[in-house]
Amino acid sequence: MPETKAVPPSWAAALRPGSASRSPADALRYAAPALLGYVAVRLTGIAILLITASVTGKDGMHRLTGRWDSVWYQRIAEHGYGYGVRLPDGTFHSDLAFFPLLPALERGLSALFPPLGIAGAGLLISWLASLVAAGGIFAVGARLYGRRAGILLAVFWGAYPTAFVQSMAYTETLFTALAAWALYAVLTDRWITAGVLCVGAGLTRPVAAALIAAIGVTAMWRLVTARGGDEPLRTHRRMAVGVCLAPLGWLSYIVFVAVRERNPFAYFDVQAAWNNRIDGGAALAAFVVEQFGRNVFAGLGLCAAFALLFWVVWLCVRQRPRQPLPVIVYCVVVVVISLIGSGYFGSRPRLMMPAFPLLLPAAVALAGARRRMVPAVVVGVAALASGVYGAFALLGSGPP
Repeated sequence: MPETKAVPPSWAAALRPGSASRSPADALRYAAPALLGYVAVRLTGIAILLITASVTGKDGMHRLTGRWDSVWYQRIAEHGYGYGVRLPDGTFHSDLAFFPLLPALERGLSALFPPLGIAGAGLLISWLASLVAAGGIFAVGARLYGRRAGILLAVFWGAYPTAFVQSMAYTETLFTALAAWALYAVLTDRWITAGVLCVGAGLTRPVAAALIAAIGVTAMWRLVTARGGDEPLRTHRRMAVGVCLAPLGWLSYIVFVAVRERNPFAYFDVQAAWNNRIDGGAALAAFVVEQFGRNVFAGLGLCAAFALLFWVVWLCVRQRPRQPLPVIVYCVVVVVISLIGSGYFGSRPRLMMPAFPLLLPAAVALAGARRRMVPAVVVGVAALASGVYGAFALLGSGPP
């Protein structure tokens, strides 16, 4: 029997309470194709990495647990905050640049299961969080555009160009899991749940500011556009509680660093020392100009990549039926934050990875394909390309 899609006629319809509650068993069966597809894509990437590492005589698993940011998180989990590195140019890199939720979970899980160790606990948390994230991404996509689109959205997220980070002991999967389910909570009118999940996201990554904005802007819009007694006072109270809760995780860590360093702007000073400051895109523009100076084709390639990104954002904004306001706000703010910082250029695609709604136009388009083989072929090619790129990146200089 062909699937019947109940696509809401507008984003406002997606914000009304509906039949979103299922038993855990039914919900798992409903999401199973998305979760299995996601796992298949990520296992493909890991297999390509391990095979390539074996051929080149390198340690593929060490790249997932023992290098780059994962080492900083593990050190915090083991010893708490207070470590830093003085670079030859005199700048000081402090571990206060890293938010506390992942190392806290690593410490707790490794204490419960000592054989895992801190590194193993971090990897396990990342992998489990990636499944939760895939489930949340599927839930958002399925609610908005039908089950088939939700499945493709989750699987495409697993084949994102820098999806190899989803298999590392990094915070991207943990943050995306919290963000996706927070957005789903807003779409299903569960504002307090959304606020609590946003607290967790705010203790995970600074880009939680995008989720805070999505919750706040949506609640404000609901209040402004409410007609008379259309919405009960109880709903308004829940919205207010959710909005007040949302920034507490992010703010609590900023305050913690300020008190620890006796400087109200200490967190931002720490990030500036890591060359992570908001400069309005000046560093990005300078990098593009520099690439033109080195190789005009490299500069043109970068411009084409940015044109593609802006076109995809435009497709998200203009998509019919429209993407809901919280989804659009979250997606656009994540992209903007990723572009206006002064950090390392190569990290920007990774920073944009939590913006999974960017993949909605492609997922919806392929969900409507007449030939069922078309989505399978596209997903297969994307998974292989993502896996090859991931192996190349991890076995080379790797992520910052």
